[in-house]
Formats: sequence, structure tokens, C-alpha cells
Amino acid sequence: MKKEKNDSMDKIISLAKRRGFVFPSSEIYGGFAAVYDFGPYGVELANNIKKEWWKAMTQLRSDVVGLDAAIFMSPKVWEASGHVKGFSDPLTECRKCHGRLRLDTLLEDIGVAADEKMSEEEINQIFDANRDKIKCPTCGAQDFTPGRSFNLLVQSNLGNFTGDWTKEPVYLRGETCQGIYVNYKNVLDSARVRIPFGIAQIGKAFRNEITARQFIFRTREFEQMEMQYFIHPDQTKEVYENWKKIRWQFYLDLGFKEENLKWHQHENLVFYAKEAYDIEYNFPFGFKELEGVHARGNYDLTQHGQASGTNFEYLDPATGEKFIPHIVETSVGVGRTFLAALCEAYREENLNGEERVVLSLPARLAPIKVAIFPLLKNKPELVARAEEIYHALRQKFRCEFDDNGNIGKRYRRQDEIGTPYCVTFDFDSLEDGAVTVRERDSASQERVKIEDLEKYLAPKLG
Repeated sequence: MKKEKNDSMDKIISLAKRRGFVFPSSEIYGGFAAVYDFGPYGVELANNIKKEWWKAMTQLRSDVVGLDAAIFMSPKVWEASGHVKGFSDPLTECRKCHGRLRLDTLLEDIGVAADEKMSEEEINQIFDANRDKIKCPTCGAQDFTPGRSFNLLVQSNLGNFTGDWTKEPVYLRGETCQGIYVNYKNVLDSARVRIPFGIAQIGKAFRNEITARQFIFRTREFEQMEMQYFIHPDQTKEVYENWKKIRWQFYLDLGFKEENLKWHQHENLVFYAKEAYDIEYNFPFGFKELEGVHARGNYDLTQHGQASGTNFEYLDPATGEKFIPHIVETSVGVGRTFLAALCEAYREENLNGEERVVLSLPARLAPIKVAIFPLLKNKPELVARAEEIYHALRQKFRCEFDDNGNIGKRYRRQDEIGTPYCVTFDFDSLEDGAVTVRERDSASQERVKIEDLEKYLAPKLG
């Protein structure tokens, strides 16, 4: 079963590269570990995922507003949040090949649980008790250094003219939510919001991961979709349970099978957290975190209030009560949702005696909605009319014109891209003013009048 799953992951990675979804960063120079580029179809899929999330979180809700905070922030932000001292993973080094590895991942690979909240001493105790079972994944040796905490913040020399990074450290943000917390009062004072309300943000974050692996599941540069919901302390339980239901339903609405999703409860919570659950997806390498839904208490606003001297107390206009809001957070990575969508949509099947690969993406996620073909590339009258249809339809839908290869090859190419509909202009079209519309999943075909195409496609493409 494990080999089968690995094969499945290899096929998805191959498809992602071959069809222009994901490329290794700086590939012509040998690549750059754990960093990836989204290609022409990948950027469309990623944008569609972000669009669906943004619509669900802000457009369809009157109690959530948007924000786009800067990637660079004052170093004091990361000191107050605890990241400078406490944002770390356990690091060990193989004494033979000198590869640096995450200690908790090594333990996980042999089936031993090591929670990320454990202290350095606690995780080393578990490590020492299992050393005889652990092998270096690179060289197979069993000789490791003791585990130590390794801070994940990525330092920069922005604004530092001394040449000494240790004196004036500046960081690329390790998570996007801190930008929301430090702007909480700005949003409260400038927008027409009252508690309970949320602030949503999509943006890049950076972590100096020790061993980033599993393709785009864990990378050093990634994009987060986060929402922080500010509430009265007494509302925490009710609001938290409501957001769990909302975020679970989001994936069902995107077409994810419910059996591929499950909840995972965090047992060892950080001291300020009230409750923490992850939505896990059944990736080819097993159930892993897709999205976190966390009740964070008022720790974040309290820390930034004390460190900055800003009063984050909320005055309830109805009761006159003053309190520092508690926070319910939803946080998901674009890359992880992207990978889950590929895994969910990938199929291999036999169609009329021929093997084909299909990405059965929901129409609203598909990078290309409609592909338009002339039956033959060397017939100007067919090409010209097909191009007319392409220019008309692309005003409404994300379209692609494709005249390369025979029709069968073009269908296979669009199947692998995930295009829901292909439209072919043929010789009959010159006579009857209709085109052949082929649906991706069923491969069924239907003749549709050219003037009716937009009306025919619109409800199917949402």
C-alpha cells in the first residue's frame, strides 16, 4: 500500500511538471531546495483557490473584512509574539553524512509520536529511547547529535547598514496573522465593524524549514489564507464550533470527498490556546494537516498591547463593558490546498480502449474553462472561425486556443490540464453554424449552435 501511495505521488509530481502546474525553483541551476514556482496552469489554479476562499470569507460575509499587511514588519512584532525565542523545530545532525534533519520527523517515521509543543529535554528523552530504531534517510547511519531547538524565522539585512545582522535583525514574516493583530485597532477605528468580526488575509510567509519534503506540502516560501475572528470571551465555544463547521463545509463545496477529510485534535496545546483542531486530508503520504482552526484566547492582542503600549481593550457600545477580545483563527496554506485539489482530482481510466489521465477539477477551480479547436490546423477557413469563437468566449471565461496535433491528442492534453469543456469547429460547422462541445469527465459530445454557446456553458461553469 505504501509503494502504491508513493507511486501516486510520483505521478502527480510528474503531471504537475509536464503540464506546467509546478516547477522546481531555479531548476536550470540545479534547483533550490523546498522552493517551487507555479507555472502557467498552476498560477491559474492557485488564483482560483484564493478566489474561492476570499469569496467565502469576505464577499459572502458581512462580518469579515480584508487586509494585506506588509511582509516586513518591525522586529519588535516578532519579539512580542514569542517567535524570536520560541518559534523553533528540533534539529539533529547525522554524524556520518552531516545531513540536518527534524528530530520529530525521524520519530514520526518509526511510528513514535512527538508533539511539536514538547520541550527540547522532553523530545530528547524520546529520541534517546528510540535511537536503535532510527536510521538516517540519506546514508542509513544511526549516529546522531542530540536534538536542539532551531529557530525557523528567516533573517534579512533590510535597513541594516552595519553588516552585523546580530545587532539589528530583521525578519521575513513567519506567519501572516501577526500583521492582522498589529492592525486590529486600525481596522476597528477605520472600518464599520463591531465585535464579533473577522479580518482575512492572503499572503506569503517564510520559514527556514530543516527538512522540507513531500513536494509543495512543506516549503520554505509559502502562501497562507488566514482569518482572525475577534469575539467576546464568553462567545468562544459557540463561535469556535461554528467556524469548524464552516471550514469543513468549504472543502465539501469544492468537491472534496468527505472520506478524504478528518479532524485531528491537538492534545498538547500551547499555554495560551483554548482549543485546536486540524482538518486533515488523505494525501498519498497519509492524513496530514490541511487547515488549522484554533481558539487562541487573548494572548496575541495582550502581548502586542503590552509591548507597544497600545490599548487593545474593546468598549462594547451596548453594555459599556471593556475587554480584550479573544480570537478564533482559521489558517490554511494555498500550496497544501493546491496539492489536495490535484490529489482529489487525479484519475487514470480506460476510455474506449485507450488509457487516459484526467484531472476532474471542479469547473470553478479548473485553470482553463473552455478550449477551442479548429478541426484541422491547415484549413484557414476552420482556423479563422474557431479563433472568432475563442475571442468571443474569452470575454466571459478563461479560454485556450489549441490547434496543435490531432483532436485526440488535444483532448488528452486538456484532460490532463483539467479543462471541463472542449469546443471543436469542423467542416459541418461551416454549414450548420454549430460546434461540437465535448465534456471532460464523461467524454460525451453535443452539437450546440454557435450563438447559444455562452448561454450553454455559463450555468455549467458556474
